[in-house]
Amino acid sequence: MFPTEILLEALLNGLMTGAIYALIALGLTLVYGVLHIINFAHGALLTCAMFLVWGGFALVGLDPYVALLPVVPLMFALGYGVQRWVIGPASHGEDNNILLVTLGLSIILENALLAVFRSDTRTLQTDYAFDVVPVGPLLLSTPRLIGAAATLVVTGLLWLLLNRTDTGRAIRAVAHEKLGAQLVGIDVRHIYAVTFGIGTACLGVVACLLMPIFYVNPRSGGVFVLVAFTIVVLGGMGSVPGALLGGLLIGVVESYSALYFGDSLGQLGIFVIFILVLLFRPSGLFGARA
Repeated sequence: MFPTEILLEALLNGLMTGAIYALIALGLTLVYGVLHIINFAHGALLTCAMFLVWGGFALVGLDPYVALLPVVPLMFALGYGVQRWVIGPASHGEDNNILLVTLGLSIILENALLAVFRSDTRTLQTDYAFDVVPVGPLLLSTPRLIGAAATLVVTGLLWLLLNRTDTGRAIRAVAHEKLGAQLVGIDVRHIYAVTFGIGTACLGVVACLLMPIFYVNPRSGGVFVLVAFTIVVLGGMGSVPGALLGGLLIGVVESYSALYFGDSLGQLGIFVIFILVLLFRPSGLFGARA
């Protein structure tokens, strides 16, 4: 049996890691909630964002947190353009086509990154990567604390966008009834692209939060998005609160699994939960039953 301090530290570290997972899942579930498709290019787009952050640091010494200012708008523009001028036209309005297009886009992006950066793993050397914040007897990672706080801020901003702006109302209208939204004059193609852009911009935030404590190679994004898919299923497909709470829960499960079974089996508990959810509550914690 572990001491109480170790168990409590594992809990808090799990919540902080889960917050970053939740932010990845938020982009994924937002796209699903509006476009009603799973974006298989989500992992490759996250990898692109991570390489942008690494490139800014390597070329001009841009701090990863300062890189939020250029990277997030760039990722929004990339997501908007990909949906508006690649995914939308290539899919011809068919959901099955969208799945294949995003899968193809994932393969293209990953191989393009491999061609440019090879398979080498790259990291950032920042002064604060190993800094800790003492909380009583506990030592909490400073970058993880910043990541958790940033996730709460982004989630709050996303809620305000969806509930207090005309764009948010248009997004919710399109998600609820596309034809009705068209009849009242909403440009559905534009809203689809904006939604995809917001989901991709979330990945820009994630990349800036991850790079001080993680590495990047052309396949890095897939590691996180596999967990994000589990969170989306756990929280309920298309549910923003479900993605946030599901991410926190998955982070805690991963932390305790690593504590009891070792780092190499840290994700064992995640996929056990994934299978149990599919077996007993396939709609997720907050998803609506079909």
